[in-house]
Amino acid sequence: MPTVPPARTARRPRARLLVPAALAALVCTAMTATVSDASPKSPSATAITAVQSDHEGAQRPKAMLDDWLRLWNGDYDRAPGIISPAFRVHAALLDGGDGSSIRGVDGLVTWIAQTRAAFPDLRFTEQVAPLVDGRYASIRWTATGTYAGGFPGAKAVPGTVVTFTGTDTLRMRDGRFVEYWVNTDTLQLLTQLKAL
Repeated sequence: MPTVPPARTARRPRARLLVPAALAALVCTAMTATVSDASPKSPSATAITAVQSDHEGAQRPKAMLDDWLRLWNGDYDRAPGIISPAFRVHAALLDGGDGSSIRGVDGLVTWIAQTRAAFPDLRFTEQVAPLVDGRYASIRWTATGTYAGGFPGAKAVPGTVVTFTGTDTLRMRDGRFVEYWVNTDTLQLLTQLKAL
């Protein structure tokens, strides 16, 4: 992910904002990504059929990835069932951080909420069926949402619809995700936000 220098604005606290790339592999365009994930026709509500294995009686990776997408779509109640208390993030954040301060269920939910604050209707959909190899799962996604304002350095007007992609790679242990690597097309997002 490209490194973005900090915005040169008045000093004020700002939330860490990284639109997860691992979820960017979702399949819908701007029109289909806004369909409610409660709809059985929505890609985020459908089963991820590429994953069929169990891990020692733990929750199946397919179900975990379904819940992962729902979590990023704002269903925070999913987090305790799929995120380990030891959960760690590896990411190049827009504020220059490496994601190491994002830990556990509460850290992840806070980060997702901060991301969604700039794009309240943000929808992640599967773009490519997930790949699972033992304890690791990767999913490519597309995200579409309406910019609400507040993104440091952005000149796009609130109401601008943005679409970007990414890939999430997750390590599983005992039926929960314990580690997360994310790659997001930040250039695509920042271009649409006129932040470059």
